[in-house]
Amino acid sequence: MRLALLGCGTVGGEVLRLLHEQSADLAARIGAPLEIAGIAVRRIGRDRGDLPVDPALFTTDPLALIKRDDVDVVVEVVGGIEPARSWLVEALRAGKSVVTANKALLAEDGGALHDAAAEGGGDLYYEASVAGAIPLLRPLRESLHGDRITRVTGIVNGTTNFILSAMDATGAGFAEALEEATELGYAEADPTADVEGFDAAAKAAILASLAFHTRVGAADVYRAGITEVTAADVASAKAMGCTIKLLCIAARAVDPAGRETVSVRVHPAMIPLTHPLASVGDAFNAVFVEADAAGQLMFYGRGAGGAPTASAVLGDVVAVSRNRLAGVRAASESAYADLPVRPMGEALTRYHISLDVADRPGVLEAVAGVFARHAVSIATVRQGPAGGGSAGQGEDADLVIVTHVAPDAALAATVRELRGLDIVRSVASVLRVEGGL
Repeated sequence: MRLALLGCGTVGGEVLRLLHEQSADLAARIGAPLEIAGIAVRRIGRDRGDLPVDPALFTTDPLALIKRDDVDVVVEVVGGIEPARSWLVEALRAGKSVVTANKALLAEDGGALHDAAAEGGGDLYYEASVAGAIPLLRPLRESLHGDRITRVTGIVNGTTNFILSAMDATGAGFAEALEEATELGYAEADPTADVEGFDAAAKAAILASLAFHTRVGAADVYRAGITEVTAADVASAKAMGCTIKLLCIAARAVDPAGRETVSVRVHPAMIPLTHPLASVGDAFNAVFVEADAAGQLMFYGRGAGGAPTASAVLGDVVAVSRNRLAGVRAASESAYADLPVRPMGEALTRYHISLDVADRPGVLEAVAGVFARHAVSIATVRQGPAGGGSAGQGEDADLVIVTHVAPDAALAATVRELRGLDIVRSVASVLRVEGGL
């Protein structure tokens, strides 16, 4: 089986290393040896260390490499939307099998890739696009195909999980925790895709598409990052027996008209320490799956890095290579359900709201009235002097309110009205609460 490798960065280099080190085992598992037909790169002369590869295999013309008749499988680890989309569509239409780790492309236009695979008759595998080496996507699309998945909740970005874990452990603010993550190599020089939730949103779209047999794109995912999470938020979560995580949440839901829909969102949230995801620290990933028959399942491990991602890539290479030798292809995309994606405003969630209010009679009554006007029920209220001091009447006070479950639109409208009250000096923070308390 001859492979065309598109990209030779951190992941591509690890793929080459593993192919070399495990060549005999891989050949035994597949039933034929794997050979590199060519490696497409931007610059041939770049120093790539001691990679076990013939320099003559490098090319700067990926399209010509893809079109070669002796290429069976195209492995893409370049990333980005274009030109990767054009390359992979070309390969798939030509009947070649494709293995990709490109979460951004799959979330942006996975439908085009699946359509091209159906047209050409090749396989499209992408286990490495979500949660690195954790075997997650194949169980969703194969092992659990006989079940009805109801909810997928996950920590799918190691950078943000490291930052939030550091804030929880040390009491540091966001900026300090991000600086540490950068120094240790967990955060990129430009961490926007991670800390603003774009990376997790792409993965949420892929997970929802597989779990609910519906094409879900990145544009369908509600997204909020962690840049506004403060040390005070983390301390407040601790006081409630919670921790804060950036969660991707994909769930079946019934809309007001009684139709089944899909809700997909990514945002920071408080979860109780008793929840299985609460103990997932450092840069690890974990995904919690709930299904009618299988019940609750959790997948855990390292979700990023060259070696873990390359492991997932090679697992897909073995699968598609065996299929080609047997003259079969994997099951095609399952998008028969075609469920509508529910707007974020209709998603049912809970809020933790921290207010700086005037410390005088009637304040609590006025604040409670705002919640009542929007049909939002209050679960708990905690009130104390501003800053935790011993101020008396006439000065400011801290008011922390946790709601019961309500539509997100009603909760957001409540917060907007609270911001307009004279007695509310500021809305210090708003966080969603998940997992039950």
